[in-house]
Amino acid sequence: MSKLIVVSAPSGGGKTSLIKALLEDFDEIDILLGISFTTRKPRSKEKNGQSYYFISKEEFQKKIDEGDFLESAEVFGNYYGTSKEWVSDKLHKGHDVMLELDWQGALQVKKFYPEAITVFVLPPSIKELEVRLKNRRQDSKETISKRISFAKEEIQKSNKFDVLILNNSFKDALNDLKQVVTEQGIAEERQEEASSVASKLLEDASI
Repeated sequence: MSKLIVVSAPSGGGKTSLIKALLEDFDEIDILLGISFTTRKPRSKEKNGQSYYFISKEEFQKKIDEGDFLESAEVFGNYYGTSKEWVSDKLHKGHDVMLELDWQGALQVKKFYPEAITVFVLPPSIKELEVRLKNRRQDSKETISKRISFAKEEIQKSNKFDVLILNNSFKDALNDLKQVVTEQGIAEERQEEASSVASKLLEDASI
């Protein structure tokens, strides 16, 4: 039976890199990555139809009005949405589908597909998350500050997800994600570590 897996994380949490590595290294699974529609402008090296479908706000609103989206959300002034028809078609054809969404989108998808597996990727600490955002060299100091503030809100929603993956070691986090996809189950010690870090992050997020 086909699976729908939704992966979320704060900006800088590593979800994009993990998913990319999974798809490149894990040839034995039949899993398709959904491509979201967005109103934001492409970053360097991003291509339309590969990274996202880049459309105008007017086009995006038309799709909302016509009920085309499985989920949609506004993030930092830009809009993102997932094609309802595309996901349904791929699942009915027997493909596993993975979606990379923010927490709002993930929980919207869960309402439509209760059997979907929602995964939240945790950074080891707020401080490390800030370091990663600075090292990306994509955002201004002001934007990074906003992302950190938003990340704290996101982390507070992590307890609504089915699975927590701690990205303190990329190799271990990638293996955890592979275990989710193959339904083998994450090692107990890794689950305990993720739960412990989540509790600490929730404390930090409330400050």
